[in-house]
Amino acid sequence: MTSTTETPARPGPAPDRTDRRRWLVLGVVAIAQLMVVLDATIVNIALPTAQADLGFGNDSRQWIVTAYALAFGSLLLVGGRLADLVGRKPVFLVGLVGFALASAVGGAADGFGVLVAARGAQGVFGALLAPAALSLLTVTFTDGKERGRAFAIFGAISGAGGAIGLILGGALTEYLSWRWCLYVNVPIAVVAVVGALVFLPRRGTRAAGAPGLDVPGALLSVAGLVSLVYGLASAETDGWTATSTLGFIVAGVVLLAAFVVVETRVAHPLLPMRVLTDRTRGGAYVAVGLVGAGMFGVFLFLTYFLTQVLGYEPLPTGVAFLPMIVALTIAAQTAPALVDRVGVRIPVAVGFVVGALGMLILTTLDVDSDYWTGVFPGLVVVGLGIGLVIAPAFAASTQGVRSDDAGVASAAVNTFQQIGGSIATAVLSALAAAAATDALVGVDPSDPAALLQASVSSYTTVFAWSAGIFAVGAVVCGLLLPHGAVDRDPDAAPVMAH
Repeated sequence: MTSTTETPARPGPAPDRTDRRRWLVLGVVAIAQLMVVLDATIVNIALPTAQADLGFGNDSRQWIVTAYALAFGSLLLVGGRLADLVGRKPVFLVGLVGFALASAVGGAADGFGVLVAARGAQGVFGALLAPAALSLLTVTFTDGKERGRAFAIFGAISGAGGAIGLILGGALTEYLSWRWCLYVNVPIAVVAVVGALVFLPRRGTRAAGAPGLDVPGALLSVAGLVSLVYGLASAETDGWTATSTLGFIVAGVVLLAAFVVVETRVAHPLLPMRVLTDRTRGGAYVAVGLVGAGMFGVFLFLTYFLTQVLGYEPLPTGVAFLPMIVALTIAAQTAPALVDRVGVRIPVAVGFVVGALGMLILTTLDVDSDYWTGVFPGLVVVGLGIGLVIAPAFAASTQGVRSDDAGVASAAVNTFQQIGGSIATAVLSALAAAAATDALVGVDPSDPAALLQASVSSYTTVFAWSAGIFAVGAVVCGLLLPHGAVDRDPDAAPVMAH
């Protein structure tokens, strides 16, 4: 009689351990995402205090915002491709460490130039970090149901980051220093780096068969965008007809046109033109770019109105923006059900109209205005409008895209948002400066009351132009976007705003 012994199966903790590790990966990635999202609002609240401390002028303040947004937006596509080529984990770690170092340098800045350079470096490393984080979640959660839960948590953290940044930025600036709005990224990054080293897999984070990096396309796109934005920003100090202004603008347009030509001819383009030429996706990208332009304008200039005209300290300034965030969140949560019924075009067009009305409310602000009757109604209406635009536009941005273009299409959304904000900040700053100069004609420029009135005139001018931007968005997107429901892939990774 032959006896057989069976090797007992390993007990079941391993699957549980693997399951726990997946959710720990989510925790690590979410911490990193929170750090990136915080910087969208936290520095805006600190900017008036930083300007007073370092002594730079109004013509320079826009670069604290633009340097980050321009670097981040122009390099997002490159960052996503590098994550596929080099590996998501190493790119994620480089992004984390680089972002932390740039934040430390910015916090210790003793002058305007160092602060701008640090903000630009934050944008560069953020462009490495953000797409790598999203890709890590995509490959970690392969089950459709689990992936949906993971991205819901990730999205909630991303959405809350803006509000957290407003409050945290105000509290740090008021009770510690504006420098801590940058230093705060260092401990967050340290926690994320330790978690990444412990919990992220050592292998399998490189995409199999990933195409090579489109170096000519990357160089042309970055050079073109930097040249264009720098030229537009130069208009504030040199004027619109100055040789330097026109030269950089023309050079930027030429370089971007060359980028389009290159992208139609290379084997593996950085941004395939087929992603943009689709009517629905093209309209969605236009919508995201224009709404980014309006958001950047209201955050920057309304911050100065609250601090300089209403005399708010940093923490109340941050809290003052929360009604806009709440209204935006409510509208964004409601919009998908509306899209399922009537499609993308109507919610986006209506959202732009509502946003324009909110901006027009803000144009009525004066030196005697108060928060509840002047600022609050405008913020709520603008928030509702932006929320109606963002959710449908994000949903439409990847509609019908090829599977191998899904990552590019998703990254392009944030690229258009950041670049739209960068261009608008440059243009609106120039328009604000011109309005302030006009308001001082025929009055005593040393009179504090006249200076305050000139500042308010510059802010309301920006809000009026922002209303015009939203009105253009309503018309253009109403014409571009088709009527009808958007088909959504339930297993696809969602588009995340940064």
